[in-house]
Amino acid sequence: MPKETKGEMRKLGVPTVVDRVFQQAITQILSPIYEEQFSENSYGFRPKRSAHLALKLCQQNVDDGYVYVADIDLDKFFDTVCQSKLTEVLSRTIKDGRVISLIHKYLNAGVVSNGMFEKTEVGMPQGGPLSPLLSNIMLNELDKELERRGHRFVRYADDSMIFCKSKKSAERTLNSITKYIERKLFLKVNREKTKVAYVSKVKYLGYSFYRYKGKCRLRVHPKSVAKMKAKLKELTSRSNGWGNGYRALKLKQFIKGWINYFSLADMKELLRKSDEWLRRRIRAIYWKQWKKIKTRYQMIRKFDLPIWKVHELANCRKGIWRSTIMLNSVLTNKEIASRGYLSMTDYYLKTCEN
Repeated sequence: MPKETKGEMRKLGVPTVVDRVFQQAITQILSPIYEEQFSENSYGFRPKRSAHLALKLCQQNVDDGYVYVADIDLDKFFDTVCQSKLTEVLSRTIKDGRVISLIHKYLNAGVVSNGMFEKTEVGMPQGGPLSPLLSNIMLNELDKELERRGHRFVRYADDSMIFCKSKKSAERTLNSITKYIERKLFLKVNREKTKVAYVSKVKYLGYSFYRYKGKCRLRVHPKSVAKMKAKLKELTSRSNGWGNGYRALKLKQFIKGWINYFSLADMKELLRKSDEWLRRRIRAIYWKQWKKIKTRYQMIRKFDLPIWKVHELANCRKGIWRSTIMLNSVLTNKEIASRGYLSMTDYYLKTCEN
């Protein structure tokens, strides 16, 4: 899978059906046992916990004055997990050697890539039901250490943020905890992405933070905005061969999913501008479909416009993108909505918490 960083890929090791069933069985038995041990500050891959709850805890920490963050990025976490260390951690709780042996076999099973078998003597393959639980078991060691030291932190999967009241304190904490991660857990910290910064300078789970009237608020991070626009551009391509009904459906599915995830953010102005841009792209699609002057004339005449205006629009010689401005009087916002296209702003106002 392509990662956010351009050119980097995330390897997936997808188990066979039989292995998937066994891994799911192990997960369902071990999850309740380890849930009692996991930290209250851990939110990834856990029942009744979500990214939204993690973000709300971040806001609470900032509101309490912990405004500097040690943002820790683990370099290729799943690919670099020390299997012997993980086995040792598992053995503290699981006393049945057969279960430990079975888990170890799954870790060592290897993967088939491009028809060639590759060993997995280090790390654990992503893509199976067991991997998320094992990642939490491994990183629970980090959680316990941070709790022992009395730090405020939030962890979602392998993304951790430690909150401090001063920059010096955050730098000191980061330096100390990096040594623990590398020397005790045998994991590698990505020095390029790991940093100490004021809370408004960090990105976490696609969000960014800012303070307004003494309270911590959330925005959509610019990188997340860019990804959203790239996806909308892909869905409104004029050359993908989709029908209008199918395109409206795919747009609706994406918009609902995206806004449901980012519903904690303040983004009315962002969505208003995105809606204007999106509607213009939709008008461009219809303008391209009404390719001939005769077709344009027939389609525009269906709307309540003076005949001179119909002639003017039908005979427009401007490019597609410029012509969409003139189409505002024909394909109005209301008309576009009637064709099944969902407004991002309208859906946000129905679902947002702000």
